[in-house]
Amino acid sequence: MTIKNELKRVCVKPFDKDKFEVVSDYTFILPSFNGIVPKGFITDGASIPRIFWSFFPPYRSEYFSACVIHDYLCEKANSRKDYKLADLALKEAMQELKCPKIKCFVFYHACNTFHFLKCFIRG
Repeated sequence: MTIKNELKRVCVKPFDKDKFEVVSDYTFILPSFNGIVPKGFITDGASIPRIFWSFFPPYRSEYFSACVIHDYLCEKANSRKDYKLADLALKEAMQELKCPKIKCFVFYHACNTFHFLKCFIRG
């Protein structure tokens, strides 16, 4: 019998206008990556252009925990490989949180494209 780990929701409190602070260490276990987002980490949720907020609100609980993981991994990223891992973690976390497949697809590919361009421009 295998035991499936469920991705728990992150606990945050308001920090600033559009930012939140992680209240306690947030441990996550995903198919390709495990880690801890430390207490005190500041996140802005999903970094979505305001024009798309009616479709994808940046603080929606449905995918907020996945965005916190992604923000933390992106903050630690130093290379294209690190960003790819962060984007994969976002996709897997959204899948674990039972987000619709189309949202997983859109978020993953939007982030992956952004990070590709960011790394390409930086050199």
